Amino acid sequence: MPRVDKIVGPGNIYVATAKRAVFGQVGIDMIAGPSEIMVVSDGLTDPDWLAMDLFSQAEHDEDAQAILVSWDAEHLANVEAAIERLLPTLERSDIVRESLRRRGALVLCRDAEEAVTLINRIAPEHLELSVEAPDAWLAGIRHAGAIFMGRYTAEALGDYCAGPNHVLPTSGTARFSSPLGVYDFQKRSSLIHCSAEGASALGEVASVLARGESLTAHARSAEYRIKPS
Repeated sequence: MPRVDKIVGPGNIYVATAKRAVFGQVGIDMIAGPSEIMVVSDGLTDPDWLAMDLFSQAEHDEDAQAILVSWDAEHLANVEAAIERLLPTLERSDIVRESLRRRGALVLCRDAEEAVTLINRIAPEHLELSVEAPDAWLAGIRHAGAIFMGRYTAEALGDYCAGPNHVLPTSGTARFSSPLGVYDFQKRSSLIHCSAEGASALGEVASVLARGESLTAHARSAEYRIKPS
């Protein structure tokens, strides 16, 4: 098979392992997985909805992560009850149960401000803002792969049809990387253009640094362009 320039797209652990094996020979978008979701609720969203939103990621595999954060303790208790009631109805209940046992959490925070701190600390792949005014949260959120705005925007819609691209950074890598997009198919070249005067001035700097590293050819290449004083 001829070598390509770049490999992108979603996949399971086998796809991620294959990308890791060829990285360095070809470009890749990212090593993604396992899947994860963080839901922030203001206490007004139907607990059954939230339980199923958590299940939607937990059913991927036992290593998936599903976290719900709220500052309403009673609401968290209601979601926990919904989880216990609805879990047996799932076809992949064994996988979901193990995923929630390993990496699931219902987190009680002090307030919305602390919830934002948790978002930026965890840098989730999928973030559901199941709150009344999600737009007001965006200024404080620095690290998240995809943000689902409001109670009606389930993460599952993004998986299948809502867009935009759903190849997303996982495992905290949203702190320094972005979803797959057009910019992944673009690259840049640096342009350096010195005038005679600029080459002369920079040549003196480069000469000192190059000779400090005993790279004589580097130094002389720069020195040839230094104007005689």
